[in-house]
Amino acid sequence: MHQSKSPLYNKSEMDVNIHFGGKPSKENRNGKIPKGRMTASERRLWSRLRGNKFLSLQFQRQAPIGPYIVDFYCSVARLVVELDGDAHSFTLEQDKARQAYLEEGGISVIRFLNYDVLHSLDFVLERICERCSAHVQVWEPDGSADEEDQ
Repeated sequence: MHQSKSPLYNKSEMDVNIHFGGKPSKENRNGKIPKGRMTASERRLWSRLRGNKFLSLQFQRQAPIGPYIVDFYCSVARLVVELDGDAHSFTLEQDKARQAYLEEGGISVIRFLNYDVLHSLDFVLERICERCSAHVQVWEPDGSADEEDQ
């Protein structure tokens, strides 16, 4: 996560309390990192999350939350997805402080290594699905419709 803030989020009642503080950086006033600067693992995961493709949930890339910019954020599930790897420049203490800040705002955080995204994307998506289903109703066929039709 990078420190910054952007007005790009929707100011729903749920989000107003967590999107605050900080100024946009001079480099990227919209709070987003240019696509060309995404890692291979970020590009791969984003290709599956963007455009409401994943469980019909809207994920944001490089989303501003307070003084931080998180890799991926779903406001409905109140879930941050962070990818750690070679480009990860935060210390363990900074990670703990950032995670505590997010959790105080009612946001859960799930982390994956870049390697996991590149080599086990289905596993990563299953873990994200599990976390999202804890906050939103995920439809799964149970066969009950077939029984009613008979």
